[in-house]
Parts: sequence; structure tokens; C-alpha cells
Amino acid sequence: MSTASQQPASKPLAAPSPPGRTAEEEQIMAVAATLVLGYGLHPADITRIPEGTATDNYAVVDQGGRRLFAKVYRAREYLDLERTSVELSEYCADGGVATARAIRTRAHELIETHGRLAMSLWSYVPHTASAEGGLAGARWAAVGTAMGRLHSRLAAHPAAAPTLEPGAAVCDVAASRDRFEHLIHAYQHMPRLGEFETWALQAARERRAILGDVDRALALLPQLTVQVLHGDMAGPNVLFKDNEVAAIVDFRPPAPGYLAWEIARLGCDPKSVLDNSAESWLTGYTDLTLAYRDANPKASVDDLVSSLRVGCAAMLCSAFPLSVPVERPHIVDAAMKAYGRVRHEAALMLLDRLPAMEEALRDALR
Repeated sequence: MSTASQQPASKPLAAPSPPGRTAEEEQIMAVAATLVLGYGLHPADITRIPEGTATDNYAVVDQGGRRLFAKVYRAREYLDLERTSVELSEYCADGGVATARAIRTRAHELIETHGRLAMSLWSYVPHTASAEGGLAGARWAAVGTAMGRLHSRLAAHPAAAPTLEPGAAVCDVAASRDRFEHLIHAYQHMPRLGEFETWALQAARERRAILGDVDRALALLPQLTVQVLHGDMAGPNVLFKDNEVAAIVDFRPPAPGYLAWEIARLGCDPKSVLDNSAESWLTGYTDLTLAYRDANPKASVDDLVSSLRVGCAAMLCSAFPLSVPVERPHIVDAAMKAYGRVRHEAALMLLDRLPAMEEALRDALR
């Protein structure tokens, strides 16, 4: 559950830590204790790797040389939901979906909760790189196959049977308009705007102005499939080994959502859209949908074709990351600024070419 590019400094456990340990060293020692007491494992090395949304993550090597992945949960009040996420991952793995496997505690639990830390432990997926940063070449079809198998398995999940729902309800345009109004007001009352904030204000105004077009585009959607989904089908959660999907990771609790949105979440990744010509990107997206249909034959053409419109509308209705300088200025960095510009440009391009792209995709799927 790590990538080959992540190479932080490790903390060997061969010698005891000196008095006056740092907070990070204390956490490493707490992870070690949890592994021993909760899992009966004796770690030889623990390495801090990039954190998740709600977890601190560690690569672990035990004394036998086996590599593992540990997720430490920051908030215990959400552990019941976290447990259902792990259960969903296990459900998919049992159905042949490529994903990491959870390692049970000595008490046969999916999450260790009795010690100082709440933690889950996973098999390690070696020699992988994530899909973050876009798709290209053979990876388009590989992602389509993996998502098709995933959604085919999730269609049978007992939490919710697949249903057809109005496609127009995939986005709440009125709520988005209010969101942009508040964002624009907040920017206008800032004492000083930097270059990115000035651009974000202009982009928010542009997005507010075209929400009528988005509303009309959504009104043309047919009924679409709603079923249990992965919940966070983004590039960092799809791990490749060469050009094959080695694992889909970091599931969310089982909840119904629009199938078309989850396909678009990955297929309409802004960097994938803008790193190629529109024609080249559409060729890749077509490869994804054809492979998806082969792996999930029950998927309708409407869901696959409409995923373009759903992805475009969802990006245009979302205020992220235009809202970050207002709501979470401490996380603004160069990468966030670049992503904001790319996401905005990609969404506008898709809206401009949407009818022609949908027609071409529908022809390929006939």
C-alpha cells in the first residue's frame, strides 16, 4: 500500500530510544508496541510514509523480512465507520478484486483498538506507483478492467442493491451557486490577494457564471445506476505494477452513489485531460470504457457515456481547490495552486466539447 517513489527516512528499532524522545519517535514506539501486543509481530523497522486523510501511515518490516503497511487512526470516534471500510475492502478481495488484504489481530479483529493506538495492518503491495498525475497508454484499459471488476463485485453488496435514479441529481447546482457566492464574497473582503488568490477569485466568478450551462447539461442526463461504490476512486488509491493495476486501496464505508461519477473521478482526472490533446485523451477514455464493459457486462451504455457529462459537471460545481486559500490557507502550496489551474481548465474544455465527445464515445460503445 505504498509506492516506489516514497523514500522517507526510516526509524530502526534495534536500539532503545534515548530519553527525551520526539513526538514522532514516541509514535514509532507506540506503533511497535501495538504490533507486538495486538498482532504478535516483532518489527525490525518502521518507516513513516505520507499520511492519509484521517490516518498516519507506516511501512513496517518484521524480523522475518516481511513488509507490511500500518494505518494509525487519529480519531477513535469514527472507528465503527473505519471498520466498515476495511470490511468492504475484504469483501472485494474475496471476490477477486485486486486490493491489499487486512491482517487480523491476535483477537481476530480487523482493527486493533485495545492499546494506546487504534490501528489496522495490511499486506504490502511492492514495486508500485499510483495513478496520481494521470493515465496514459495501456493503463487506460487496465484501469477500466479493474474498475469494471470492482463495480461488478460491489453490485452484489448487501448494503444496497443497484437502482436507477435521475442523473440530474448527481450535482446540486443551487448549493454550488451559493457556495461560489460565499467564496467570492470572502475573497472580496480579504485585505490582500496574492497572485493565486486573484486568479481563484476570477475562476470562481467564471464558474458561477456558467452554472446555468451546467444545470442545462445535467437536465439532459437519463436515469443512471446508483450502487455501492469504492467511495474515493482517485489516482493515489490505484496502484500500478508496470501497466497492470496491482491494487485498489483505501475504501470508504459502503454507501450508494452514481456509478458514472466513480468512473469519471478517475477517467476525467484533470492532468489526464490536459496532458494530451482532446482527441488523444478521448481515445484513452474510450479504451477505459470498453475494458470496463468487458469486465462488467451489466453496465449500461448510458452510465458509460454519461460519465463524461457527470465528471464535467462535478468538477464545475465543486469549489475545491479554489476555496483552499479561504478555508485552509495553511495547506496552500505550489502543487495545490497548479492543480487548481489544471482542474479549472480541464473542466472548461470538457464542457466546451461535451456533445461531440459523447457522440464519439457512444459510437465506440455500440
